[in-house]
Amino acid sequence: MKTRDRQSGNGGAASRRSSGTTQAKPVSPARMAAFEILALVGDNKGNSDDLLHSTHTAKLSGEDRNLATALVLGVLRWQIALDARIQPLLQRPDQRLGEPVAIALRLGAFQLLHLDRIPAHAAINESVELTRGSGNPHAAGMVNAILRKLAATPARGRPIHESAAAIAQRLGHPLWLVERWVATYGRQATLKICEADQVEPAESILFSAEPEAHLPQMDDGSRLVAELAAASAAQATRVWDACAAPGGKTLILAHRLPSASILATDASPRRLERMRARLGQYPYASNIRTEVADATEPAASLGHFDLILCDVPCSGTGTLARNPEIRHRLALPDLKRHAARQRAILRAALDRLAPGGRLLYSTCSLEPEECEQVIAAVAADVPLHTVSIEPVLDRLAASGVLREPLPGAIRNHALRTLPGTHPGDGFFAALLERPAQA
Repeated sequence: MKTRDRQSGNGGAASRRSSGTTQAKPVSPARMAAFEILALVGDNKGNSDDLLHSTHTAKLSGEDRNLATALVLGVLRWQIALDARIQPLLQRPDQRLGEPVAIALRLGAFQLLHLDRIPAHAAINESVELTRGSGNPHAAGMVNAILRKLAATPARGRPIHESAAAIAQRLGHPLWLVERWVATYGRQATLKICEADQVEPAESILFSAEPEAHLPQMDDGSRLVAELAAASAAQATRVWDACAAPGGKTLILAHRLPSASILATDASPRRLERMRARLGQYPYASNIRTEVADATEPAASLGHFDLILCDVPCSGTGTLARNPEIRHRLALPDLKRHAARQRAILRAALDRLAPGGRLLYSTCSLEPEECEQVIAAVAADVPLHTVSIEPVLDRLAASGVLREPLPGAIRNHALRTLPGTHPGDGFFAALLERPAQA
């Protein structure tokens, strides 16, 4: 569904008076919060997770906060599919809608198609009022008519065989991503990825409960790479977490390697300050030192390390269930930009790796440009060995840290998890070793 630039004044309070004598009726707090957050996400003025934990939801009841969260994440996950259902119902299929009108339509359509417990009249009427309240009273009738048509349309069945374009449209993904996943992982794996991306991610699928350890709250993928790093060099005495914020992985390293001296760096002073406050809540973090540093240009004064964790910034395509707006912001040229920085970080980190030391390189990306191709490009210039990660993964399973092994997750000695095929997010991790001096 095409949208045009936001008009000045759009996205204001639903109680705002529109033109003439028509006045928008009050809208439920949850839907108003969802509308405002989706408008900010659409304007690239924040990400959904931060906004859902901001002043926009601070005064909501627990029930309303849950509904607002479901609406925001649901619309972002299903936006491409929702637009595909709405577009044919427009009076002119090529019609360009103002962004506030499009958001109101998506909110209504999502509730009609995916939230069985919400009455159709509530979803429709409040979308109409959101349209009026955003300064678009002229579009209120159109929104009402389209949503009523959608509510009366029979549910669609799933075809026996779908093209990549059909999968992308039905499951709300950009076609270019689906096509490249089919080429890299095959059609069935791609279908599982897309289906998994449309479901709220479960917590702690991979790991056994350890209440006595007071481990940090974090997603399973981030914890997995930190556990792999720690288990790959249990005797390490000097450890560097090169891209450390928000600090969960650093805490895992500190807990597993209590005798090691750990340096945690990040390029952002603001992120690092928040991380310091987080570390202060854990007694076992006393062996962590923090420092602002760009991982592409680490100072020689840092010295050398027995173990380095490089969980590098990436596109995040393995985390679309958790971060649904990535699919709307990411473009193909971004992968080249990410890969250039990732290569720079890896090369710089290897310069700080002691002979015989180990480095774990990881991303939450499904894209080869950010994973295998980064390793291959750097290996062409820097002497290093690729160490199979499978024995490390087996040890984590045997020790009970992992609930169960991850069958089929090892490819060419590296870890590659796929949403829908394996539990949790999509992650890549490769274990590298600097040759010992002769």
